[in-house]
Amino acid sequence: MNRVLILVNLTGLIIGISYGLHGPILPIFAKNVIGATYSELGLIGLANFVPYMFIPLFVGILLDRINNAYLLAIGAAINSASIYLLSIAQSVPELLGFRIMTGVAHAFFWPPCESIISNESTEKNRVKNISWFTMFFVMGFMIGPLLGTAFLENLDITYRILFQIAAFILAAAIITAVLASKKRIKVHHERFSFSAIKDMKKFPEVITLLIFCTSSFGIILTIFPAYLNDKGMNATDVLYLFFAFGISRVISLALAGKFAKKTSHTLIAATLAVSIGLAISVVADSIITFGIALVLMGFGFSIFFPLTLEIILSKTKKGISGKIIGAYETIFGLGWAVGPTIGGPITQSFGDETPYIIFSIIGIGITVLAIISRKKLEPLKIQEGQ
Repeated sequence: MNRVLILVNLTGLIIGISYGLHGPILPIFAKNVIGATYSELGLIGLANFVPYMFIPLFVGILLDRINNAYLLAIGAAINSASIYLLSIAQSVPELLGFRIMTGVAHAFFWPPCESIISNESTEKNRVKNISWFTMFFVMGFMIGPLLGTAFLENLDITYRILFQIAAFILAAAIITAVLASKKRIKVHHERFSFSAIKDMKKFPEVITLLIFCTSSFGIILTIFPAYLNDKGMNATDVLYLFFAFGISRVISLALAGKFAKKTSHTLIAATLAVSIGLAISVVADSIITFGIALVLMGFGFSIFFPLTLEIILSKTKKGISGKIIGAYETIFGLGWAVGPTIGGPITQSFGDETPYIIFSIIGIGITVLAIISRKKLEPLKIQEGQ
């Protein structure tokens, strides 16, 4: 692993720690301190993800024009500021505004990292390198809740101070991002276009799976912590549960290279795991059963990312990979936005368990689709070898 990849992985780890430190607590803070309803929790989640539906397209163009590490540093700076501002929020509209900033920042984080890794990798080790980066980010997301638990239990700090600590930790990623820059970069001068979106239309099965996975993931990130709280889990319990979620994700990503040998089978198993995890969440009544649900979903959510990206990149010309990465991340943003948009109002109108029942049933249907379309859920090099 070269110097650039090490620094990008370290950046992912730092940002992951910050996300894990404040992310699971934010819905509880919004509900219990600010007084947000479930519908408003959905809107807060939507505000975070809406920018990610559009901005990655423009970042994708910039990836071929500007040093990717500088874009990453810009994202880290905006992200740090947005998380710090959460500590002074007094109302739902303020939370909405600050989460929009976070969504913009995330668009300058993930696509540049993917582009840097893709440029530093060969086709042979690209899945492994992207998986390792994601694993470092998830390790941070796993460490963050433990730090949060220590701060809340042992130092008796408030949620607002926790957000400030998370912001200062994330600011360190600005340094590692700048250090990852190269003096010489290959620059492309294509005009801006939406051709990458048209290219993504070549992968309808992958897009369908992605939207289901990211929609479900969006609900878990934005509404599920408050749902756990209503089911009797306190803030510390929620952080421990997300630690277990993180362990599952790290192990899954560590094994991504082996799973990639049977991509379609793994994606089928992932959709089924998410569906079962959502179903267990409906009937769970203890930290153990909720933990089982999150471990299953952790596997499904994590393994989706490197495998689906490899399917698309393996069938895309290298010269337009930056724009394709931007378009791919736009699909992520669409799914992330759909989840909270649907989940919040459904919870408010029909009961706490309803969104998990609905998405579990949809997941079974998506699993059947994946089984039927399994030949299209393999990267190009595997298809050619058949």
